[in-house]
Amino acid sequence: MEKKAMKPGLLAMLAVMALMLVVGCNSPETKAITKKSSSGKTQELILAADRGLYTGATKELIDSIFRAPQEGLPQLEPRFNVVTIPVSSLENTQMFQMHRNIVLCDIKEGNPDKLYIHHDKWSEPQVVVDIAATSEASLCDLLRRHADRIVAELYSAEYRRMASVFYRDRNVDIMKRMESKFGFTLNVPQEFSVAKDDDGFMWLLKRTKDFDLSVLVHVEPYRDQQQFAADKILNRLDTTMRRNVPGPAEGSYMGTERRADILNRVVDIEGAKYAVENRGQWRLFGDFMGGPFVSYTILSPDGTQLVELTGFVYCPRFDKRDYLMQVDGICRSIKWSAVE
Repeated sequence: MEKKAMKPGLLAMLAVMALMLVVGCNSPETKAITKKSSSGKTQELILAADRGLYTGATKELIDSIFRAPQEGLPQLEPRFNVVTIPVSSLENTQMFQMHRNIVLCDIKEGNPDKLYIHHDKWSEPQVVVDIAATSEASLCDLLRRHADRIVAELYSAEYRRMASVFYRDRNVDIMKRMESKFGFTLNVPQEFSVAKDDDGFMWLLKRTKDFDLSVLVHVEPYRDQQQFAADKILNRLDTTMRRNVPGPAEGSYMGTERRADILNRVVDIEGAKYAVENRGQWRLFGDFMGGPFVSYTILSPDGTQLVELTGFVYCPRFDKRDYLMQVDGICRSIKWSAVE
């Protein structure tokens, strides 16, 4: 039987569709959609190092970076839970390659003695820190010189994961309420409710039988740089908590614990003109309660608003690091309505 020739118009249309399919499969948007989600528990890190490297002085250096105490907690908890594997296991096992946080200690002759940061190499969100060294001594030198950058990159992956998880489970009603009131939103999970809503203030609360997670939102006009001074920030935070977060005992109220160290540093917040982080402990005056807090003082993109976002945890019976990361992630997810 004689086959019918395909019409020129149909042939052209199929060619265009095929081209669009090829282009689409290679576009960043499609790659982002098809890339697998990373694995790993909160603040968990895979350290890929050959046998014998993770010992002695090198182990002490690595631990001082990744197992250092998390700032602001009332008891010792490490920054990261470190899982060590051989380099060959990382190279040959997809399960390990899917992990969110990976530090690869690659020592071999001919390496360039350089540090490489790979984002979303095998999964998303993911950070792979590739330390390509010629010797153990040069690897240690690279670790010392780039420790702060490495830790910042690993935390960035944690914040990205939190933002993604919380956005999928977002409380739309609270987010709309915040956007109407303040002109920005946070990725607030469904389990949170509004405990108090006042002029320039909102208290978001998740209460369970074992712990409380809270995020305080306070907004006031920006006047000058002095509002970012460390003592001004803490005094303002004390005032905000005393006015809005009463304790269970009559006359008790929250405040910052000045007898413990409070970390103060400038940080990058997406969309903000300027931002300062404070991290320490809170206490209940007039009663016996306390825990960790993290607070961000942020200058809005248009330079008119001073935004203070404070996450705090009350969890007397369990470790607190991972709960603090949850409220930290909510604070870090701020997005202004006018910023695309």
